[in-house]
Amino acid sequence: MAEDTYPMTADGRDKLKAELEDLKVNQRPKVVERIKIARSYGDLSENSEYESAKDEQSMLESRITTIEHMLQYAQIIDSNDSDKDEVTVGKKVTFQELPDEDPETYQIVGAAEADPMSGKISNDSPIAKGLIGHRLNEEVNIPIPAGTMKVKITKVE
Repeated sequence: MAEDTYPMTADGRDKLKAELEDLKVNQRPKVVERIKIARSYGDLSENSEYESAKDEQSMLESRITTIEHMLQYAQIIDSNDSDKDEVTVGKKVTFQELPDEDPETYQIVGAAEADPMSGKISNDSPIAKGLIGHRLNEEVNIPIPAGTMKVKITKVE
């Protein structure tokens, strides 16, 4: 069975690597120390500090495993490999919902680095799926949960 790939920009990969380093070098030793201190309190069966530290360790190790997996199967997207007017992963696209809404700008990134609050949407989102492969000045009908949204692509960078 083929493994999933995780499309991401080089910047997204670098951020994941930095997070992984922080988790391993800084966070993991802190949690181990918390567990060690909590054990010293005695009876572990009623030790909420110990349980809390073990839960934190479990979440931390899960996140480390997830990041390692994503990095192992990362597919680095270079938006310069495509036509400058084509919407692809890694590019910023500005579009205007027709007939007369305000323009919106998003960078299309892999799911691992999506952050809508900072203008980065996942390539798996309905809007990104509808825009990818289209070109500057095209009018596109994007299927969304509430129906269809008609947009015009006004800028691709």
